[in-house]
Amino acid sequence: MSHMGPAHPAEAFRACRHPVIDLPHASDPVRRALPVSADPLAAARPRNRRQLISEAAGRVFSERGYHAASMADIAAEVGISAAALYRHFPNKYALFTECAHTTVDRLVGALDGLPAEADLADVLRAVAHVAVTHRASGGLYRWEARYLEPADRRLLRAKFARVVGRVTEAVRREHPMETAELRAVSALGAIGSITMHHVSITQRRAEEALVASALRVAATDPAALTGVPRSAEPPARTVPQTRREEILAAAVPLFARDGFAKVTNGQIAASVGLVPSAIYRHYPTKTDILVAACLQAAELLTGAVDRSLAGAGGPREALVALAVTYVDYSFEHTALTGVAEAEVVGLPDGLRQPLIRAQRDHIAVWERQLLLVRTDVDPRQARLLVHAGFGVVVESGRLLRWRDTPENRSAVTALVVGALGLE
Repeated sequence: MSHMGPAHPAEAFRACRHPVIDLPHASDPVRRALPVSADPLAAARPRNRRQLISEAAGRVFSERGYHAASMADIAAEVGISAAALYRHFPNKYALFTECAHTTVDRLVGALDGLPAEADLADVLRAVAHVAVTHRASGGLYRWEARYLEPADRRLLRAKFARVVGRVTEAVRREHPMETAELRAVSALGAIGSITMHHVSITQRRAEEALVASALRVAATDPAALTGVPRSAEPPARTVPQTRREEILAAAVPLFARDGFAKVTNGQIAASVGLVPSAIYRHYPTKTDILVAACLQAAELLTGAVDRSLAGAGGPREALVALAVTYVDYSFEHTALTGVAEAEVVGLPDGLRQPLIRAQRDHIAVWERQLLLVRTDVDPRQARLLVHAGFGVVVESGRLLRWRDTPENRSAVTALVVGALGLE
């Protein structure tokens, strides 16, 4: 659900970090179902050590965030000493940079191995295989890449542009209509969503479901799909009424732009016209501001969902209403939802649990309705498709630079409906 990652969609191949955080666990059956990215590191031969360090670091960075992850954590994940780790990488940034490029290098390699005229299904299958195989470590660049230095970020963007370009060519060949790039990026978002959740499903079933969803997205004409209402004009932004609300409103765009770890209370205070000490009368710590932002995002979405379902006449209508609501919410509260999704992993467990429950409840609403419409899928596949829909929103929104117009909202909603496979 967050949207304040890299400005160009080529920097942010997924879904979206979506609002369900299933905390990773060593016993997670997904890890057992996808052995390629979960092989015991200690059993590896020394010549593979650098590659295995990078794979382990990708998992740690993805689960904890760049700033919360330490070289000691990564060394422990690999099963080596910190001193041994430093023999391969001089510092955490060097390791992070390599990890950030790993997934896109795999994608470029997989696509380069296909014939130039490969059909769209083969192109998307190649992408899905990489994404699912490396789901535990493949999503860190989506949000954490903002911590890369400008030169490294430009290189990452250029590599992703190659991936997007290749998929766009295949989409345009098979569905020669306008919006080829939008549909290609959205299809990548559907597939890339696998890296941001922990739905337990085998690799084969995950790849099949994601490719089918992406193919539907690629074939969707956002302007012609019937049954998707056009959104109303964007509502007026809420004006903060209290000093506490002013502080929160000022902090959110700073967190979204620079990352929570880099923003200081002094910066927040200056943006509101206060001295730093005045912040503490409203929020004892900077973490309290972050928690307030995450709770606000969850409350806004919950309220919007309740209102949207009140007049739905059946499960399909309910799903369309949910899609409209989620798209509207994402365009209206881009910075807020971006912060909630990108930074929640860094919260202490006790503070994170209410957010996790709210996020899971939101997913369950979609899943129940989708199972009533799509009798051909089981609960795990339904959950996977819901996440794919969220991935479509994130990547299409980024490509559109979150320009909040009725046309953009309606187009993205149509693509979400396509990802879900609604008839």
